[in-house]
Amino acid sequence: MEEVAVVGPTFHRAKRLSGPSIRNSPRPSEIDGVMSSSRPLAVAAVVLASGFIACGGAVRQSAAADDPMLSPAAQAKADGGRGPYTPADVRFMQGMIAHHAQALVMVALAPTNGARSDVRILAERIDVAQRDEIAFMQRWLRERGETVPAVHDMAGHQMPTTGGMMMPGMLSAEQMAELKAARGPEFDRLFLTFMIQHHEGAVTMVEQLFGSPGSGQEINVWRFASDVEADQGSEIARMRAMLSPPLE
Repeated sequence: MEEVAVVGPTFHRAKRLSGPSIRNSPRPSEIDGVMSSSRPLAVAAVVLASGFIACGGAVRQSAAADDPMLSPAAQAKADGGRGPYTPADVRFMQGMIAHHAQALVMVALAPTNGARSDVRILAERIDVAQRDEIAFMQRWLRERGETVPAVHDMAGHQMPTTGGMMMPGMLSAEQMAELKAARGPEFDRLFLTFMIQHHEGAVTMVEQLFGSPGSGQEINVWRFASDVEADQGSEIARMRAMLSPPLE
């Protein structure tokens, strides 16, 4: 599968399935920590300097924004309007691209493997949303000069890993083969079961990001990760309902 093209200047999401957010994620520091312009520049410089140090890892930012004499607005402008981010933010984006790519392989099977209508509609919705999200993550990485993973057709043969371990929720090669071989009602059952597993893994990745000191605070990362958590949580609830036998 070729790299997903970035379309348009803004990140566009498909409409969410209804349902509550799993939890309220912490707001990024640049939202809660806005300083009054009336404070002395010396205080602003100290606060900004300390804010750019991420616990447990160096925060990445442009060299132009290192000047302690710049005001907050000038620093944001010098950094192209982008706030500091951490290596964990980068790993999250790179890992989620590969995670989403496997979901695209899964949903592509629905039309050919005899999925019932509501499963096919769900698969189409996931396809649109996750392609859009992949394009956003690729753009975020590219704009910051970070490595942008290509989206390959994994088909269950070579699963992406982080640190030598399979990412949370990823299907094994055996599970992918089982899904590809299934037809009709058996495909529906496996698709929903495996996609629930896959979505739960994405939620775990978000929790790991927010649990990493200093990470998940860059505004675009925070918004995206929070949306992933809320949207996939809603879809998990819906898929569980679809998987349950109808009441008599």
